[in-house]
Formats: sequence, C-alpha cells, structure tokens
Amino acid sequence: MSETTVNVRYMVDDVDSAVEWYTKHLGFSLLSNHAPAFADVRRGALRLLLSGPLSSAGRPMPDGERPSPGGWNRIHLIVDDLAVEVERLRAAGVRFRNDVVTGPGGSQILLIDPSGNIVELFQPAVR
Repeated sequence: MSETTVNVRYMVDDVDSAVEWYTKHLGFSLLSNHAPAFADVRRGALRLLLSGPLSSAGRPMPDGERPSPGGWNRIHLIVDDLAVEVERLRAAGVRFRNDVVTGPGGSQILLIDPSGNIVELFQPAVR
C-alpha cells in the first residue's frame, strides 16, 4: 500500500453482502475476499477493510465487548451530482438514513450499508 492510501475498517455482519453492496452501488473494486472473515475493497485512495465477526478484528475485547457495525463515524465520498446519485441508489433499493441536507459547504445524504454502517455522499457547493 502506498503512503497516499487511506485505510478504514468497517465491522460488518456479512462480508459477502458488504462486498456486493460497496462494489455494486458505490463503485468500489474488490482487492481480496476471504469471506466469511474479511475482504477489502478500493475506491480511489480509499481502501475499505470489511471485517466480519470471524475476523481477528471481531474478537472480543478484554472486557468481553465485541466490535460491531454501526455508529456515526463514516466514510465521506465526494460526488459530482448528488441528485443523480440519490435517484440511482433509490432505484436500486439502497436504504437512506435521511433526506438531502444542504448547508454552506454543500449538500449531503447518508446511506446505510447492509450491516448498518453509514456512508455519506457529499456534493460541494459551487463557489
């Protein structure tokens, strides 16, 4: 991996479902698949590690708590036309957490992957 690669780990319930979702809907390409434990996918400089319950990342912590999917941390993907992407993804049956929100920096919407992890699509404001 190069120094410009950004690695993010998402805990997922089902590695194969996660791979299919990220490659089909968000344009990631598969790097490796070791389901049911682990797979990694890439989009540009982002390498997303998809770790299932059987992965080493899914092992219980010393206090017994197990890593799990979800939460509010998320990857943030820049898109050229948010309305077109939302329409495409809705037609494909992708779940959304909210409607498009617009602020001074641009517009965004949150998607939910099959395990409950959040992905933000963002279109910067025209300046």
